[in-house]
Amino acid sequence: MQNYLLSILIFLPVFAAFVTLILPKNKSIWYRYLALGVSTIQLLVIVMIFILFKPSAGVNNTDTFQFVEKVQWISLDLSSFGKISAEYFVGVDGLSIGMVILSVIVFFIAVISSWKVNDRAKGYFSLLLILNASVIGCFLALDFLLFYLFFEFMLLPMYFLIGLWGGPRREYASIKFFLYTLLGSVLILIVMIALNLSTINPAQTAVEIGLVTHTEQVTPEVVDQVQQLLQQKAIDSENMVHTFNLVYMTDAKNLIPESIMDLGLTKLIFSYPARMLAFLLLFVGFAIKIPIVPLHTWLPDAHVEAPTAISVILAGVLLKVGAYGLIRTGILIFPDGALNYAWLMGMLGTVSIIYGALNAIASKDLKRLIAYSSVSHMGFVMLGIAALNTEGVGGGIYQMVSHGIISSALFLIAGVIYDRTHNRMIENYSGLASVMPKYSVVVVIFFFASLGLPGFSGFIAEIFVLIGALSSMVLPKWMMIVATFGLVLSAVYFLWTIQRMFFGKSHFKAGIEKSALVDITSREWLMFVPLMVLTVLLGIFPNILLKLINESVITFVDFVNTAGLENLKQIIK
Repeated sequence: MQNYLLSILIFLPVFAAFVTLILPKNKSIWYRYLALGVSTIQLLVIVMIFILFKPSAGVNNTDTFQFVEKVQWISLDLSSFGKISAEYFVGVDGLSIGMVILSVIVFFIAVISSWKVNDRAKGYFSLLLILNASVIGCFLALDFLLFYLFFEFMLLPMYFLIGLWGGPRREYASIKFFLYTLLGSVLILIVMIALNLSTINPAQTAVEIGLVTHTEQVTPEVVDQVQQLLQQKAIDSENMVHTFNLVYMTDAKNLIPESIMDLGLTKLIFSYPARMLAFLLLFVGFAIKIPIVPLHTWLPDAHVEAPTAISVILAGVLLKVGAYGLIRTGILIFPDGALNYAWLMGMLGTVSIIYGALNAIASKDLKRLIAYSSVSHMGFVMLGIAALNTEGVGGGIYQMVSHGIISSALFLIAGVIYDRTHNRMIENYSGLASVMPKYSVVVVIFFFASLGLPGFSGFIAEIFVLIGALSSMVLPKWMMIVATFGLVLSAVYFLWTIQRMFFGKSHFKAGIEKSALVDITSREWLMFVPLMVLTVLLGIFPNILLKLINESVITFVDFVNTAGLENLKQIIK
């Protein structure tokens, strides 16, 4: 069973979605329990993976990934052009393990949050399950085509979940989300095709040229021999097997000489090196998803109009798909581009930190404030990644997990008050602490966790990012100073919101009835308690996560800096 744990995580919700569609309409409670059952099984599976996971590098070495499943999926013979190969290739390493654990937890919370959805419940839970599979598939895929398909599949369920179950301006928000993400997908698709045309699968090519009779016979020595023959132009094009394998794409020795991505003879597109342009296209494509200023404008609208559970998923895991995709594809395949444009990534991350915080201060809607705080906190992720050192990248990944937990709780907080009053305007509330004391305690805990108070996971993540930015060899020191000011701004909008809504004399506007303000229910405690425990545990015992990611982060940083410098020398020679 251990050999199929990742496929269970991916395809169990897909199977459940089809079962949901064929269930009778008058059995709506079954949809909920089926979704909850799937999420519970996924929790058990991820606990098993966590226990069995042994910290190893992964990154650019297939042999050090864990729970690997690899099956030939597509093999297309294009005659003189060669063959195109795609695989069902999934695995987990330190770069992805935290994201997979986070996704399973967030979807479990989202199902509980969706328990009262009665309007077209069959469609809602079917889409929720498909979204579950798509997100987890993105974090596990090691084949670019497979990753891209999962990435695209996220679009449709999110579009309908916002457009059909959202707020008054749901159509506008869903279309805006769809168009922005589709634009990013097109840019990624262009680079994926170019990479496939430029990269061979050395194992399958060895079979085609007769070095071995089966890929299971391929050894590292055979791979080296194929790569040498490739660089000597001794392999005919019809015997080349073009690949989408992300691990093979990280090795420049698998690049076909004189192809569009070749290092030795870099093609120019509009007088610009093709590899640099490819990195920028991937960066923009994934920056839309993160989102990074100025590509962020879809996010506040999507959050404000989305149902609470969908906002939880959007902030908790979907934004992380963008950052993870940039790490796994953009930076690992184009370390030269990452080094060359680290300043740009760092600058945009810093701008996002400040711009998001200033907009949060100006926000009157609680949910919009939290949405802009996500823009600000994801700016820390980008700044950490751009540092390209162990502290920064490790802090960026830690921030992805930490923000996923905390932001999920923040949107649940907004959902609790909206469910009772259908009003999220901050100015309409005062003195909530005397009416909803338990709710107020939860709010204070997660607000302080989000602003980076020591003892919570947000502090660990942000301190590592700031240390990484300060010690980075590719970022100017002013970025760290400006980012630190962003922490002050986050304290401003969170403390102002607490003071305005929860302290002082109880007073409510816009027809809000005090009797409607019921304190937290047992179902809501079931959502908040696990998230509180996780953010405290990761704040006090950071090694729980750091020991899982550390080896992969070190390997990642070493590879990017070493290979990036070597590649740049060839590009600019």
